[in-house]
Amino acid sequence: MRMTDPRPILWTPSNERAENSRMAAFQRWLAKERGLEFDDYNALWAWSVADLDGFWSAIRDFAGLPFEGGDGRVLAERRMPGAVWFPGVTTNFARHMLRHAESRPEAPALILRSEGFGRKEVSWAQLSQKVANVAAQLRAMGVGQGDRVVAILPNTDTAVVAFLAAASIGAIWSLCAPDMGHVAILDRFRQIAPKVLIAQDGYVHAGRTIDRRPVLEEIRAQLPSLAQTVLVPVMGEVPPSMIPWEEMTQGAAQPEYADLPFDHPLWIVYSSGTTGNPKPIVHGHGGILLEGAKQALHQDLGGDDRFLWLTSSGWIMWNAQFVAMGQGATVVLFDGAANHPDMQAVWRVVAEERVSSFGVGAAYVTQCLKSGIRPREALDLSALKALGTTGSPLTAEGYDWVYDAVDPDIWLAPISGGTDLCGAFVGGNVMLPVRAGEMQCRYLGNAVRSYDPEGNEITAEVGELVCTEPLPSMPLGFWGDRDGSRLHESYFDTYPGIWRHGDWIEITPEGGAVIYGRSDATINRKGLRLGSSEIYRAVEALPEVLDSLVVDLEFLGRDSFMPLFVVPAPGQVLDDALRARINTAIRETLSPRFIPNEIVQIAEVPRTLSGKKLEVPVKKLLLGGDPAQVVNRDSMANPESFDFFVTYAAGRR
Repeated sequence: MRMTDPRPILWTPSNERAENSRMAAFQRWLAKERGLEFDDYNALWAWSVADLDGFWSAIRDFAGLPFEGGDGRVLAERRMPGAVWFPGVTTNFARHMLRHAESRPEAPALILRSEGFGRKEVSWAQLSQKVANVAAQLRAMGVGQGDRVVAILPNTDTAVVAFLAAASIGAIWSLCAPDMGHVAILDRFRQIAPKVLIAQDGYVHAGRTIDRRPVLEEIRAQLPSLAQTVLVPVMGEVPPSMIPWEEMTQGAAQPEYADLPFDHPLWIVYSSGTTGNPKPIVHGHGGILLEGAKQALHQDLGGDDRFLWLTSSGWIMWNAQFVAMGQGATVVLFDGAANHPDMQAVWRVVAEERVSSFGVGAAYVTQCLKSGIRPREALDLSALKALGTTGSPLTAEGYDWVYDAVDPDIWLAPISGGTDLCGAFVGGNVMLPVRAGEMQCRYLGNAVRSYDPEGNEITAEVGELVCTEPLPSMPLGFWGDRDGSRLHESYFDTYPGIWRHGDWIEITPEGGAVIYGRSDATINRKGLRLGSSEIYRAVEALPEVLDSLVVDLEFLGRDSFMPLFVVPAPGQVLDDALRARINTAIRETLSPRFIPNEIVQIAEVPRTLSGKKLEVPVKKLLLGGDPAQVVNRDSMANPESFDFFVTYAAGRR
């Protein structure tokens, strides 16, 4: 029995739109070059996850990726984890991104719209030159292949230039947003021992200038591996102990690109589990190039597009901007508050810069809906042809708002994936109809299934999102996880040899997909994930707090709600003053994004016999689960503690 009847179709592409798409061009290429023709998209997808060698070699050839050498094999070891792709091949991510400097030197590569720096346009030729100059300076500092270059920067051209410079020489990049607290940044960077730090000493957000100099000094003091710090000044002069960013970009260096193994580390991004430090996920040059080329098909991106994704530099969607850059599209970088001076702020940029492909977090669509704005009535959005969303499930009401308030003929293409693979599992295909509340398809090459708890594949029911075949952009590993045990525990311990992502998904009989939210205890606030352990460290560092439990009640069709339950220390009581101190601790050590919706006093945190906090059972209960089914009280150390949550859940309902 399926969860719902087929959802209503809200949009269907014209024949012209479908036939002029990148996906249609790929299918014509397959017919001409490989003799492969398919009756429909579902047949194409089935081939792509069965013939991995044929599919991924087709992506390489269709996209003209700069892969050199190798022994002709595509997938040398077909297993998870530990798949080996394109053995012996060399490549360089930055070389492929900057190839447009030769064919389109004067065309704009980047357009910056920033509260702090105003509007700036960077051509492909200028971008290539700046990258070459910064790379030369990094080499002069002694940075070589495998060294880590980290940054604390907003979503600006500086971050793009610095990243491409590091990638060009084979250094490994890692980035945090400047609004993150120093504890959260150090939890990430201390794990990877960076050699160079590039940072701003402040930033402007919602009309306020935020001074980060004291925080920056504290971070530098706790990173003993640092050899150099490069500063982008916002607040004042560059001190003698640091190098001005402007000096890094000067000169006339010739572009140089190291020839790197296919699986040479490109960047380290961070995704949080429920325990321990954030997971430092390592992705490789070749895998990210392949994934980006495939995503361009699903996002229908080409060289004539102008692409803007409303993202923080601390979100994986910052990295996803290189999908557009790889096609030669102009990337419009937005650095500021999306609601300043009003909710039309970003929409005005979309109109003024003639953006053709615009992406946002689903929570932003909800905010626009609730604010009552109707961008189509106030702005010229005639260049806009596609709107993407991600980060959390987009409700059917969100779909309706887009088609009513933005454009009744826009292609709405929500996606769902993760930092873990720097890509999407399910998302859009401009050749297919858009159904309310539903993503159009499973991505090519992604063997996405829905599993029940026993590991059986199910359709038209909500189950665990799994991926049954390897992907080139899956992590090379976690930094410092020498035996691979943490990687295995994160994705492969539930269904051996199969990736479990931690999302609830329904695969429809038509081949679409609906994401319902997180199936684990990870916190997901407006698309940014954090481990509950990071919340506990911030909260339980307060002497007034003895213990705590946090759950994120994100689920399709409901507003995200994150309650924090605290056990006060003996002699303490949870009053407004303590609530304020808890919120301040979270704001200053982590980020304002993770301040709870509600802080509730409890007598005891429910725990297993081995002492683990029962986050997932509490979450399932608060989402409407049967108290008798969500937990086995015989496996609890303190079963009576669960009674409070049963009462609390009944009150919420």
